[in-house]
Amino acid sequence: MTIDAIRTVGVLGAGTMGNGIAHVFARSGYNVVLRDVETRFLDHAMDTIGKNLDREIKKGKVEEGEKPKILGRIHATTEMSAIARADFAVEAVPERLDLKLSVLREADSVLRPEAILASNTSSISVTTLAAATSRPDRFIGMHFMNPVPVMVLVEVIRALQTSDETFQATMTLCERLEKKPVAVNDAPGFVSNRVLLPMINEAAFAVMEGVATAEAVDAIMKLGMNHPMGPLELADFIGLDVCVNILEVLYAGFGDSKYRACPLLRKMVAAGWLGRKNGRGFYIYSQ
Repeated sequence: MTIDAIRTVGVLGAGTMGNGIAHVFARSGYNVVLRDVETRFLDHAMDTIGKNLDREIKKGKVEEGEKPKILGRIHATTEMSAIARADFAVEAVPERLDLKLSVLREADSVLRPEAILASNTSSISVTTLAAATSRPDRFIGMHFMNPVPVMVLVEVIRALQTSDETFQATMTLCERLEKKPVAVNDAPGFVSNRVLLPMINEAAFAVMEGVATAEAVDAIMKLGMNHPMGPLELADFIGLDVCVNILEVLYAGFGDSKYRACPLLRKMVAAGWLGRKNGRGFYIYSQ
């Protein structure tokens, strides 16, 4: 698949990451097939994309007349068969190996043989995911950052099987989205989460052990280390359940106790305190 042959993109999953990925592809002129299992997820995604476009219009990043054109490029559907026309597809379902494998295998069976299939996984082995498809040489990791329309980084992860042609096409595609692709090789957590999650985890241990409050930990990292967000604010933004899932992947992948998820994080997830997305994590948010 050459870069100029990529005109229609499938996005599998319409959650926070999926709707953001659909947004940036449509904004860059690509036709998008956005697929999820229920209409209500798709309705929420389209509403979110519309609101995010309104913010970009207010900031002068998008012309007001472009909004209906961008939204018009996105076809929302519950039918997996609709992605058959995609030249490139990105899986963006929750960070669970069983779920990703199920969705990727189904998508693989529908896509044309020459189409490239990517995963937005933030920690799971891209080599393992590639091996579950019939196109391991045309499979790649494409880890967007949240919020996708704002953050410029895409961590591009080569599976052991990824061909040079697939890698180059994906790197160029990122640039056409006005993103900055950074290439890494396949290892648990890649670079972003291998470095970030231990910091979040250690911040949670500091709170659990009574070293400081969440507010104090975050203030120290913001004021002393010049971080725009404290690690616990960021954990709430990511989702505490997602943080625990990624830590479990790191712990299983390296077998090193330094990646053991903090018991406080596990307890908060068990209580349903997941962060911003449901109103309570280390902080309380208005609905």
